[in-house]
Amino acid sequence: MIKHKKNLLTAFVLSLGFTLFAMGAVKAHHSFPATYVMDEIATIEGTMVQFLFRNPHSFVHVMVSDEETGENQRWAVEWGGASALSGSVDRSSLKPGDQVRISGQPGRNPEDHRIRMQSLEVIDGDFIWEGDFD
Repeated sequence: MIKHKKNLLTAFVLSLGFTLFAMGAVKAHHSFPATYVMDEIATIEGTMVQFLFRNPHSFVHVMVSDEETGENQRWAVEWGGASALSGSVDRSSLKPGDQVRISGQPGRNPEDHRIRMQSLEVIDGDFIWEGDFD
């Protein structure tokens, strides 16, 4: 009987530990201020080359011509997850070749070419999205 109670207590403590660890991992996932400059807005225009509609976050990849060098740079634009965007966005909302204008918070390291999306417009198209996500 004592051994059984000890096993239950051990199982409970391990379960509690795993739960707390998982909660910490989920909270760490949402550290946007560590990756993006939250009080700045940047805007890019270019050709969409990839749209990853998934959880926990969707991504749009855009080829943008650098204003100074004229070289194309691939930008990764972080967006809300598929479940958070459902209803306003689906897999057919964007396609490679779309000319897009995107505004959002720039990445802390400019060499990473990252933005956290706040708005997206398909230029000469019929799709516009504005909003926020966590």
